[in-house]
Parts: sequence; C-alpha cells; structure tokens
Amino acid sequence: MTAANDIKTMQLYTHVERVQRELAELGLAPDASLNPELLEPFDQLHYGGCAAVDAAIAPLGLNADSRVLEIGSGLGGPSRRLAAETGCRVTALELQPDLHECAEDLTRRCGLDDRVEHVCGDALEIQPDGAPFDAVVSWLTFLHIPDRERLLTRCRRWLKPDGELFIEDFFARRGLDDSERRALAEDVYCRDLPDADGYRDQLRSAGFESIDFDDLTDEWTEFVTEREQRFAADADRFRRVHGEAAFEALAHFYATMRRLFSGGGLGGARIVALG
Repeated sequence: MTAANDIKTMQLYTHVERVQRELAELGLAPDASLNPELLEPFDQLHYGGCAAVDAAIAPLGLNADSRVLEIGSGLGGPSRRLAAETGCRVTALELQPDLHECAEDLTRRCGLDDRVEHVCGDALEIQPDGAPFDAVVSWLTFLHIPDRERLLTRCRRWLKPDGELFIEDFFARRGLDDSERRALAEDVYCRDLPDADGYRDQLRSAGFESIDFDDLTDEWTEFVTEREQRFAADADRFRRVHGEAAFEALAHFYATMRRLFSGGGLGGARIVALG
C-alpha cells in the first residue's frame, strides 16, 4: 500500500496550488470555464503532454462507448484529454486527496464531469465502480506502487476479457547503483524497479498476453533535459508567481530526473498488454 503522505517526498506532487496560480497569472477567475488544451502545460504530470495520452487512443480503440479506468490520475489531465477527444467515460483514480480535489474542480470547469468521475483511493485496496473496463491506463504511476504483481493482477481482473492495459512507466536498463536507488526511493518514491524482462514476466504472471514493450528512454532523456533547461530559463517568473520554496522543490526534482536518465540506468517504456 502507498501512503498519500509518504509519496509527497516526490516534489512534483507538492505545491499543488501552482495550477491555480498559473491560471490566475493568465487572468482567469477561480471559477472561470476552462478547456483541456489550455490546461496542458499544468495538468499533464507525465512526459510528452497530450501527445502521450493521444498515443493510447488508437491502440485501445477508444470511442464514446468505451469505459476506461486511469490509475494515478493526478490532476486529471489525461482523463480529461481522453474524454474530450473520444467521448469515452473515464474513472479517474487518484491516491492523493489534494490532487484529487484539484482535478475534480478542473474537470467541472472544463464541463467534462459527465464523462470523468474522480475517485480518491488506493489502487491496491479499492474496488472501482464501472468494472469491467474496456481499458486500464496509467502514466508514470505504477513505479510508485511496490506490490506491482498485485496491482497488475487487479488490473487484469478489472478488464473485460478482451480489454487492454496501456501504461507508461520506468524500468531498470541495468543494475542500479546505491546512489541511483537512493535517489529513486527518496526523490521519486520508487523503491522497486524491474528490468524489461522482469516487467514482462510480471505482466504474464498477472494473466496478460501479447505484450508490446516500447523503449522510450532516449525520448524521455531528451524530455527531462529540455524540461530542466526550460525551467531554469523561466526561474524569475516562476519565483514571482509561486515563491522560492516551490521553485527549489521542482528544481531539485527536475535535476534528479535528468541525472537519473542521463546516467543510463533508468529507462522508460510504453507498454500495451492484452488481457
């Protein structure tokens, strides 16, 4: 089980109010109507923004009749994107209450609360309404959940017989040294990271077949490097809008991710598995 308070050691998940501050900086009132495109710079906490979410639509065959479960929905960006682009119904499951509450508000302001249902809970404990689903999706969340075998088994149980799992996640490209493991544990809340073969074995043990494991490490290494550079270039504005504490928290996290990927031990993958 992942504790909502413990995961806050990952600084990306702190200072959640920065979303509202950014919207205020754009001149938007606290209850102004929004759209998913406007929110993309602020509500997509994974790599690649909306393009990474769009990459799930065709492989999963999503349409207005589809029912989707997103695990680790964060601020709700991917769930809103899927609903807006395909008309599907999404159950957005998030562990952290502050992210869940912010996501719920943003979804309402986007006029998508008839398509996206936000649920606050632990993926290892909850039984989400709406199962069986046509698809279970997740972007950079499974890495936080130590009991991956149990999680994958639950995902398989929540899917229809021909349902599919679509996840983007970390994996170990080689044996990680002590400093890398410490950084992952302390700064990323990632304490157990299989290699590619180990990940495939866990999926098969959970009952998944036809596993497509696409290595995105080079793309993600470029992303985290450019993200840190953009953040440094925006330092003065960010400090003015969000304050020094929020700046230091994200600066530390972005630097950690750049070092981990640049070191060659941390990898990233897009995985599609048939139930």
